[in-house]
Amino acid sequence: MSKYNQINLNKIKTYSIKDRLSKVNIDSFARPYQKGNSLQQFISDLPDILIGADFKELVDKIADAYKTNKQIIVMMGAHVIKCGLNPIIIKLMEAGIIKCLALNGAGVIHDTEVANWGITSEDVADALEDGSFGMVQETPQFINSALSDGKKLDLGFGESVGKKIHESDCEFKHLSILEAGYRLNIPITVHVAIGTDIIHQHPNTSGNIIGELSFRDFKIFSYQVAKLKKDAVVLNFGSAVILPEVFLKALTVTRNLGNKTHGFITANFDMLQHYRPQVNIVQRPTKTGGKGYQFTGHHEIMIPLLAAAVLERIE
Repeated sequence: MSKYNQINLNKIKTYSIKDRLSKVNIDSFARPYQKGNSLQQFISDLPDILIGADFKELVDKIADAYKTNKQIIVMMGAHVIKCGLNPIIIKLMEAGIIKCLALNGAGVIHDTEVANWGITSEDVADALEDGSFGMVQETPQFINSALSDGKKLDLGFGESVGKKIHESDCEFKHLSILEAGYRLNIPITVHVAIGTDIIHQHPNTSGNIIGELSFRDFKIFSYQVAKLKKDAVVLNFGSAVILPEVFLKALTVTRNLGNKTHGFITANFDMLQHYRPQVNIVQRPTKTGGKGYQFTGHHEIMIPLLAAAVLERIE
């Protein structure tokens, strides 16, 4: 016999499981794939539980925003391009789903290299050993030339590079997001942190021009953010720092100017969830209305899945 007193459980009160509030019901269970099912049926058959339910809900929100001509903004880290997803993003642009796209400086570099030479993404570790990392000639020459021309025409950063790709004989321009934006008249804004991109280490780079055109893009982006009314949509694909910070500043600018930018939908897609997207995309902007979602997974799977589900839903 223990020398310590024990609580007496004989008078515990119980009740029937039928009277209990349960968060999981078999009606929400997944349904197995059947040969010949459409993608829409596959999505519908996902469990209506946790992220499965969130994913289906977000697909519906994006489709509804498209059908009611609400603003849909996508912000995108450069890794999305390196995952080979340019055709997916361009398809969403051509379908009229993406109405504004924001990139960081690295996104422009990878998109430019894809458009011109069909290759991108060097081996940083090896090239860093002998100081050759980022020292290719053609990429900074092309981008800096585009920016110099764009300054003369009072264009933004993304518009300048997109125009040059569009008007050039780039062999793979059909795979360029920047070219698609210029061709389709969809604002693509570029938000640069000086010192983060390989073109910044070349002698033909002008900090004045980069700063002026990137600042112009911030104002273009803010104008697009001002269109975020109830049930509009903001998606962040893999930008962990720069674009979540830019979005928060653009949002406060629009609200400061009296725009009713409340009640919209946000979602962050990334391989790992980070602090800034969580608070600057998912939580803070939707505090006064709307809803934020978080999805964790590899871009090369999650983004094509989302795109396909939305495209089939609107068709």
